[in-house]
Amino acid sequence: MNPLIEFCVSNLADGSQEVKEELEKNPDIDVQEWGCLKHCGLCSIKNYALVEGERIYADSPKELLQKIYDYLEEEQLV
Repeated sequence: MNPLIEFCVSNLADGSQEVKEELEKNPDIDVQEWGCLKHCGLCSIKNYALVEGERIYADSPKELLQKIYDYLEEEQLV
């Protein structure tokens, strides 16, 4: 089973869209977009995603992508 990475549609509009698009290129990762992930305080100030339910956040899309891949590697999910 592939690891699941979830994005809030509002956060995508604030810069995480490029991270989502990059992750979707990887066939070993499942990416899901939701209307809201109920992390509004974080969503309004940082780029973030849920990776297997774990909040991963960063100051930039590039940093977020790197942190997601680092987390996946650390947890041996890919």
